[in-house]
Amino acid sequence: MAEGFLGRFGGRGHSTKSFALSLSDEEWRRKLSPAQYRVLREHGTERAGSSPLDKEYGGGIYHCAGCGQPLFASDTKFNSGTGWPSFWAPLGDAVETETDRSFFMTRTEVHCSRCGGHLGHVFDDGPEPTGQRYCMNGVSLAFHPGEMPPEGSEGKPGNLEPKP
Repeated sequence: MAEGFLGRFGGRGHSTKSFALSLSDEEWRRKLSPAQYRVLREHGTERAGSSPLDKEYGGGIYHCAGCGQPLFASDTKFNSGTGWPSFWAPLGDAVETETDRSFFMTRTEVHCSRCGGHLGHVFDDGPEPTGQRYCMNGVSLAFHPGEMPPEGSEGKPGNLEPKP
C-alpha cells in the first residue's frame, strides 16, 4: 500500500493529467465502496488472494469499477499464482501507465485511461504473446460475464507485439 507517509516519502507522485471522467473527491467517495476508493483513488493494494476475481475464469469482460470502461477480455486472463487477477494484455487503449516510485522501488503503475483510477501494476514476467503480467486489484474491476469485447477492439487486446 503506497498511500500515507511511506507512499509520499517513497516517491509516489500523483498525476496532473486530466481524464475524460473527472469527479470530485466527495463524488468518488459516494460512488465507490471504501475498499474501491482506497485502491482506485488512493493507489492502495488489496490483500493477495482476497478477490474472488482471481479465481474467475469464465468468459466475459473486466471493466473499471470506477467508471465502467471495458479494460480486459477474459481470454487474456491467466493464473499468475500471485493472488491477484492477471492478464497478458488490456483492450485497445483502455489503460495507461506511469512510473510508480513508492516504497523506494520503481514499478509501472496501470490506471484506467478514462477516469485515472489505479488498477495495479504491469511486470515483464507474463506469458506470450506479450510477456507482460498486468497484475490488477480485483476490487478495481467489475466482471461482466458473457460480454464480448467492444466494437473495434475484438482481436486487438492491447499491444500484441512480442517483447524483444
